Amino acid sequence: MTMEEPDYDDPEVDEKWCQAAHAEVAEYLESEGLVHGGVSEWPTWYVAPIISVWPVRSLKNPASVGWWVIYGDIPTDYVSAANLKQPRDVLRAIAWRWKEYVDAVKGGAPPEDYSIGGEDPAPELLAMLESRAGLLVEMAADDEVWEGF
Repeated sequence: MTMEEPDYDDPEVDEKWCQAAHAEVAEYLESEGLVHGGVSEWPTWYVAPIISVWPVRSLKNPASVGWWVIYGDIPTDYVSAANLKQPRDVLRAIAWRWKEYVDAVKGGAPPEDYSIGGEDPAPELLAMLESRAGLLVEMAADDEVWEGF
């Protein structure tokens, strides 16, 4: 017996994925201790189940995006929205941060203000971050991905 992959072109399957993703994003932010004004009910941009970009309202100004979260078949992460207005920019920013992080850890000087996987991340985690960062860069650079957005 083989399990069928969900059909994400089906609006009901797509909606269920987004609802589950929303819950995961909210739980992730809580686990990170990020104080915010709430996670948007729907991602700004997504390709289910691969990746989604979620706006998170600013606590100081709930009408504004204060943070962006990426979620999907990638490590979940967030960045300040201070200089990032579009999901494409979010992918680039997180990819750049992951690359810098991997380079710093490999160089023996992990950043003090940013951690992934604890004090001594496993080599497999670093390799995965490096790989996923490359995929984010490619996705951000691919104009076809952003057609109609």
